[in-house]
Amino acid sequence: MNLRYLALGDSYTIGESVEEAERFPNQLAALLANEGLTVEVKIIARTGWTTDELWQGIQAENVTPPYDMVSLLIGVNNQYRGRDIEEYREGFVFLLNKAIEYAGGDVKRVIVFSIPDWGVTPFAAGRNTTQIASEIDAFNQVNLEESQIAGAHYVDVTPVSRMAEEDPTLVAGDGLHPSGKMYAEWAKSALPIALGISK
Repeated sequence: MNLRYLALGDSYTIGESVEEAERFPNQLAALLANEGLTVEVKIIARTGWTTDELWQGIQAENVTPPYDMVSLLIGVNNQYRGRDIEEYREGFVFLLNKAIEYAGGDVKRVIVFSIPDWGVTPFAAGRNTTQIASEIDAFNQVNLEESQIAGAHYVDVTPVSRMAEEDPTLVAGDGLHPSGKMYAEWAKSALPIALGISK
């Protein structure tokens, strides 16, 4: 079976500082290939993008729905830049509705990923990491609530992201973004959902 997968996001989806094969959408595609599926991955993501910038980026791309599976991971840059959380909610809901539209109107083909906690990385040294963690949790409460209201699948990768505090191999060479090893954990978490979608 051939599965068309659209991954929408920011640095965490494009896999800043890791090889293309190590990006989580590509690792998820590889896991699905092990199950006998052929996966065509299209990524629309760029490091630094906020919700509104992702929408601008989508409009500049050739999007050809319906896709069999769509993932959405967005919001860390809204938090990082100190943007309003209710503005985030509005932008997230808009993008989630777009993701559902690109999945042929089937919300059960959409997977939302939580925002990882960059406060545990070397990059955040000297910053108020408690505040970063609480803000990330608040933003994730928004995307979780809205995903549940819509009926989309949700993968919480924030706990594994926090393991990077004790395990430096989970952080890429830039001291900020996840390593391929961490992305492998994300892909494994999403695999059961993706397999369900592919049936």
